Amino acid sequence: MNKTKERNEHPLDELLRTDRIPHIWCPGCGIGTAFSASLVAMKTSAIDLQKTVMVSGIGCSGRGAGYIKLDSYHTTHGRAIPFATGMKLANPELNVVVFSGDGDLFAIGGNHFIHAARRNIDLTVVCVNNFNYGMTGGQAAATTPCNARTTTTPRGNPETPFNLPFMAFAAGASYVARWTILHTRDLTKSVEEALLRRGFSFIEVLAPCPTSYGRRNKQKPLDTLKAYQERTVIKHACHPAEVQLDFERGITLGKFFDLERPTFLDMYDRTCRPQERIEKSEAV
Repeated sequence: MNKTKERNEHPLDELLRTDRIPHIWCPGCGIGTAFSASLVAMKTSAIDLQKTVMVSGIGCSGRGAGYIKLDSYHTTHGRAIPFATGMKLANPELNVVVFSGDGDLFAIGGNHFIHAARRNIDLTVVCVNNFNYGMTGGQAAATTPCNARTTTTPRGNPETPFNLPFMAFAAGASYVARWTILHTRDLTKSVEEALLRRGFSFIEVLAPCPTSYGRRNKQKPLDTLKAYQERTVIKHACHPAEVQLDFERGITLGKFFDLERPTFLDMYDRTCRPQERIEKSEAV
C-alpha cells in the first residue's frame, strides 16, 4: 500500500487540483511545461502561498488557473490583467501571478497590458506564446509570424507580429525576459526572480501548438523543440528592440531588462495619501 502511494505521488501534488486531472492540453503542447515551471518557481521562491493568487483569461493557457490548488480566477477573455490589478490594489500583500496566452494578453487584452506595464502594477505575468488562438480554432493572432498559415490565413499571414519583449519594455515593464519550454531551468529561475521582485514583470514563454499551429505549418513537436535547441541564442541584457523571433534566422532568449522603480502603489501613496503618512508618523 505504501509503495503504491509513493509511486503515485508527484512533486507538485500539493499545488495541483489533482481531481481535475487529466488536463485538456493536447499531446506535444508546451503549456504544461510552462505551467509546471511556474509552480516549481512558486515553491523554490519560498513566497507565502497562502497569499498567492493565479489569474488567467480565456484560452488553452488560461486553463492553468483551474488546475492550481491556490486561490485562482479564470476570468473573461482578455481581462486577466484588470482582475489581477484590482486584486493587487485591494490587497497589496498578495502575490499575484497572471498565467495566460498571447491572444488573451496581447490581442483581446492588449490595451490592459500596456497600461498595467505603464503603471508598474506589482504583477508577475507569464505569457505562453504559441502563435495562434489554439483553443478557438487556430486563427491568426497578434503574434502569428509573417507568412505563417492559420485557419484565417490559409495562404500565409501578411501581418507583422508584435515583438512582445519590446512591447513590454516600451510600455514600462520593469522586468522583461523570454524563454522556451525547452529551457525549463532558465524559465523556472526567471519566474522565481520575477516573483521575488516588485513591479510589473513579464516573461514570454515560446511553446509549440502541434494541433492548431504546427500541423498547418508542417511543424511537428520534435521539429519545434529542435528549432528551440539549434536556432536560439541567449543574450542577456539585449535591448528588447533587437531581439529576434524567426525560426529561420534565429530566436533571441534571455533576461533583457531588470530595473527596480516605484510601483503604482508607491506612487499613489506619495501623491494621493501624503496626509495619511503624516498622521501615521505622528501617531508613532
